Amino acid sequence: MKTLNVIAAGLGYRLLEGNGMLEIAGLKFSPAPSVFPAVTCVAQASLRTGSPPAEHGVVSNGWWSETLRRPFFWEQSANIVKGTRVWDSRRAAGGTVGLFFFQQSLGESADVIISPAPIHKHGGGMIMACYTKPTGMESVLKKLCGGFPLWRYWGPFASPKVGRACIRWFEEMTNVHDVDEAYLYLPTLDYAAQKKGPGSPAAIAALKEFRRQLERLSDICMRRGCELKVRGDYEITEVTAEPVQPNVVLRRAGLFKTRTVGGMSYPDFYQSQAFAMCDHEVCVLIGPESDKAAETLLETGRYDLPDSPAPGPRILIAKPGSWCGYEWWTDRREAPDFASHVDIHNKPGYDPKELFLFNRGTVMGTHGRKCQVACA
Repeated sequence: MKTLNVIAAGLGYRLLEGNGMLEIAGLKFSPAPSVFPAVTCVAQASLRTGSPPAEHGVVSNGWWSETLRRPFFWEQSANIVKGTRVWDSRRAAGGTVGLFFFQQSLGESADVIISPAPIHKHGGGMIMACYTKPTGMESVLKKLCGGFPLWRYWGPFASPKVGRACIRWFEEMTNVHDVDEAYLYLPTLDYAAQKKGPGSPAAIAALKEFRRQLERLSDICMRRGCELKVRGDYEITEVTAEPVQPNVVLRRAGLFKTRTVGGMSYPDFYQSQAFAMCDHEVCVLIGPESDKAAETLLETGRYDLPDSPAPGPRILIAKPGSWCGYEWWTDRREAPDFASHVDIHNKPGYDPKELFLFNRGTVMGTHGRKCQVACA
């Protein structure tokens, strides 16, 4: 039987339970433990491999290259995710697989792919575009659906309604290139809960929009003779305190080095002994001095170390109600040129303030610690 596996950003069990939506479109939701760290790329990698982060190697939305001495965020290569895929046996038996709006999907062992992949122009700005497999399907989908609204996918103009575009592009692509096993990412619940808080009117409106989108997917699956499965990747919790700034602490301790260019402060990873790769509620400590850095940060009383029997990178978790800011400066005049706008690839850490124009806003929702997600 054909299957459609939906992974929904921010679909926590308590969110559905608290709003009386434990049954949507005939699907009955139950709680299940999230992965840790509970962030996008980690959850998607675990879904695709059926393995924990210690095995597939994805521990945040960013990666540290010791060879190049720098972090990389939101990279798209499927080779980042190690291990076999849960669909390998199906493809080996002649089945087909589609991957829609997943991170790290370029070069993946799937027959059909749609992934956001804008072109960054040398003079600034972006050309909004999607990567498709088979090649050339983007122009076909544009004629059928109109251009994909990437400005609604992330940034200050992000909207829960972008999930409708994800569904329409998925539907039209599978009308042309049908697959036996499909994986679809829906960011519908993500933006309002981070900007306004998980209990805000905007977040509840996004939840109602999500319900309509699941009803639409249920109808599509009925026509395709397809089983629909839905899983959350993390739960967004309310922010009640200022963000912690581990790189400020490391810089003051002389472990994180910077260089000044044009009056602005940029990281000097070549001379830094430790660096915190920040990602929502968690940060991954990098460098040979990471153990010393962890002790330094723990002395501030603002962090918890997770229990982790397996060896791996040192991961710190912000206290409940807070999150980890990537900044290493406290004087706004030192801020590097990329700090005030959307620049997900140059920033050496995840920056939820990109949801606000000119980064002027207060983040009200965050995630990353282990939680209970909703599954059906």
